[in-house]
Amino acid sequence: MSHSQNKQAAHNPDWSALAAQIKQWGAGLGFQQTAITDTDLDEYEARLQQWLSRDYQGEMQWMAGHGTKRSQPTELVPETLRIISVRLDYLPEETIDIKTLLDHPDKAYISRYALGRDYHKLMRKRLQQLADRIQQQIGPFGYRAFVDSAPVMEKALAEKAGLGWIGKHSNLLQRDAGSWFFLGELYTDLPLPVDEPSSNHCGTCQTCIDVCPTNAIVEPYVVDARRCISYLTIELKGPIPVELRKPMGNRIYGCDDCQLYCPWNRFADYSHEPDFDPRQQLNAARLVELFRWDDVSFNRNLEGSAIRRIGHERWLRNIAVALGNAATSPGVIAALQARTGHSSELVREHVLWALQQHQASTLED
Repeated sequence: MSHSQNKQAAHNPDWSALAAQIKQWGAGLGFQQTAITDTDLDEYEARLQQWLSRDYQGEMQWMAGHGTKRSQPTELVPETLRIISVRLDYLPEETIDIKTLLDHPDKAYISRYALGRDYHKLMRKRLQQLADRIQQQIGPFGYRAFVDSAPVMEKALAEKAGLGWIGKHSNLLQRDAGSWFFLGELYTDLPLPVDEPSSNHCGTCQTCIDVCPTNAIVEPYVVDARRCISYLTIELKGPIPVELRKPMGNRIYGCDDCQLYCPWNRFADYSHEPDFDPRQQLNAARLVELFRWDDVSFNRNLEGSAIRRIGHERWLRNIAVALGNAATSPGVIAALQARTGHSSELVREHVLWALQQHQASTLED
């Protein structure tokens, strides 16, 4: 970014008026909120370093692999002065009570954010459109848009910008909207006025800590990713630790329990984005049916979905665990037995574990 001085000398815009316009444009582009903050993340950097020192990132080496670029925005994008932070609701409106899915062990639970099309492209396109509107107004300026695409402390930036507060489950919470939303950022070299940070409203509540199936929230505001079902089903490449398989239940991609039971989510709005509507009936699909997908079916059925990033092998690994936790039935046993000769040792091991669970339950009966 090198346009700042020229731009200010040539245009000298009313930055407060521009900030107000940016928020209006953001709303027009479908963002539920648009806010602005500076680049000072020193307080969050200290917390991040402490978290990393406890190895809570597990295999996510990228959490530590970029040095301080994550917590020092100007190292990632030189000359950054302000960051425009946006949020976009994603919860699809459904005819079922989401919590009841967790009581149907024959069905798959997939994190609600992943039921529709991948959100990255949609949000990046809209952030680019926001940048274009700004450019039309003031001329060329320096910027970069991010949606989970670089070492960015998006929740810290959103909290500082006033979009919400980071809850005890480490997700961002908003008093009027809960936590079912995506975040995106536009790093800019514009000297815009900043918004007031949010205050914390978790109080004494620790529902999220109490309901976590694997006790991954080891203390308020601290999540040991190595125990988190989202990490286990998405980021972990190898075997899922045996002691954590039973608590996973039927969760095959991500986990929403800490959001499902958070009292603030009674205020959450449903998304109005058609792209986030459930595809392939993934909001209530049967495990046995999903387990039958071969590699071609997996890639075809999940085209444009965030789920594709884990690949077919880990998809089968995750479903095998869920089938091991399902009620014993001829259909479940047959589905598992059909995969005992799979070419992947990872899949075979989890299938064998699942069959052993049913064998044990049969003996108990």
